[in-house]
Amino acid sequence: MKTSLRLTALLCALLFTASSHAAMKALIVDGQNNHDWKGTTPHLKKYLEATGLFEVDVATTPDNKGDMSTFKPDFKKYKLVVSNYNGQDWPKETQAAFEEFVRGGGGFVSVHAANNSFPNWPAYNQMIGLGGWGGRSEKSGPYVYWEAKAAKVIKDIAPGRGGSHGPQHEFAVETREPAHPIMAGLPTKWMHAKDELYDRLRGPAENLTVLATAFATKEKNGTDRHEPMLMTTTFGQGRVFHTALGHAGGGKREAQQCVGFIVTLQRGAEWAVTGKVTQKVPADFPTADQVKLRE
Repeated sequence: MKTSLRLTALLCALLFTASSHAAMKALIVDGQNNHDWKGTTPHLKKYLEATGLFEVDVATTPDNKGDMSTFKPDFKKYKLVVSNYNGQDWPKETQAAFEEFVRGGGGFVSVHAANNSFPNWPAYNQMIGLGGWGGRSEKSGPYVYWEAKAAKVIKDIAPGRGGSHGPQHEFAVETREPAHPIMAGLPTKWMHAKDELYDRLRGPAENLTVLATAFATKEKNGTDRHEPMLMTTTFGQGRVFHTALGHAGGGKREAQQCVGFIVTLQRGAEWAVTGKVTQKVPADFPTADQVKLRE
């Protein structure tokens, strides 16, 4: 009898352990983008699954000549949605379903040009906090940047376009919220691989936390300001991680091979779902003077 009880207890413990470590279901949305979504989605999937935390599906929209009304993913099946999308508006029904998903507590990750999307979708812009291009202007919300002397975020209502960048180059990313779970343990400053340094982003900037910035130098046609690179927002009960890093095109995706991009994506995805980060900082994380790449 005692042996039977012990076996039952052991089985229950094993089942609890297995269920508690079950991979969380995630969905990457792609199909249209001015960047190489066909080349990058498989790698985003690989990076997320490499954590052991996620099982990843992909939902691909029709191309810009297709019937977008057929794009109706079942967001409710997932804990996390990752956007690798920049293209035509989704159907109103799909927009409403996505709003319901995030507002109800679903995690969302916006990657690079996904912040160019949907300039006329108010809820989406609340989710990403800041966006660029697509006709964004002062009507979209303030510019947001980091003022180094004051050590604080500035919201600037000056008129002007939303979104620009100079030529691609390596640049330093600086942590602004070292205690945040996504950033905890990461270097204060680290070198990022050749990428587009987005600047002049603007939007509602509600419930926005700027985690890390990069300095957009005038020599690279930048703003001469510390621009947001990594951010979080909340939308209802949902958490959003927004990375402006990760350009890919012309067969090159060096920016997404950067270990800094990979690790912050992985940590941001976990935080978006759970509100915490259990992943350790890897030994190959970039330093203040050296870029580190992975395949």
